[in-house]
Amino acid sequence: MMTILRRILHFVAAAVRDLLPLAAVIAFFQLVVLRQPFPNLHEVLVGFVFVVLGLTLFVRGLEMGLFPLGGAMAVAFVRKRSLSALLVFAFALGFGTTFAEPALIAIASEGARIAAEAGTIAASSDAIASYAFQLRLWVAVAVGAALVIGVFRILKGWPVQLLIVCGYVGVIALTPLAPTEIVGIAYDSGGVTTSTVTVPLVAALGVGLARSIRGRNPIADGFGLIAFASLTPIMFVLLFGIVGALRGGG
Repeated sequence: MMTILRRILHFVAAAVRDLLPLAAVIAFFQLVVLRQPFPNLHEVLVGFVFVVLGLTLFVRGLEMGLFPLGGAMAVAFVRKRSLSALLVFAFALGFGTTFAEPALIAIASEGARIAAEAGTIAASSDAIASYAFQLRLWVAVAVGAALVIGVFRILKGWPVQLLIVCGYVGVIALTPLAPTEIVGIAYDSGGVTTSTVTVPLVAALGVGLARSIRGRNPIADGFGLIAFASLTPIMFVLLFGIVGALRGGG
């Protein structure tokens, strides 16, 4: 019992240590720069305790569940020797987790509302909902495609930096062709697609896959999938804007 309690206290202390820099910054600017007391201090302290407990449980959950699960699934797919099943799983993982990502839902809804106010799309609720849905769909497909490319890269041993450079060259080439209104949304879409569930699963999948293939280095080859998941949505949303502009022009 004492051993379990010590482990729990160790995990809680680690969470507090990780949050202390953020707490110190907030306290410094609130008390020293703004020279104002904390509003509802008791609620802030209770919220801090909740954050500590939540972060502790979240990190332990990743270590106990998602990381081993992702690695085990990668090993199972390699043993199954089914490339098609592995690629379908990678696409489905990227698509499913991204389409339901709250940050993406928020930015797609806000982008659709602003587009309606600017006159880019009709101001009706149906048009706004359709625009937001299509934006989420394109981003989800982009992340699914990113994981397929990333898994294929691990299997083939391609250098990640070459693919990343080529991807950003594509982004630079597409940016002038896309409508100005979509460029900012496209670049933001690359940052909202990597959720707290997607990242650990994808990272574990990449590392587990690299460990399961002879000649692959888990450090050099296992990481990099998240970079693709942040890059491809930019390209796909730019294409979404170009396609929309061509339809409107037609």
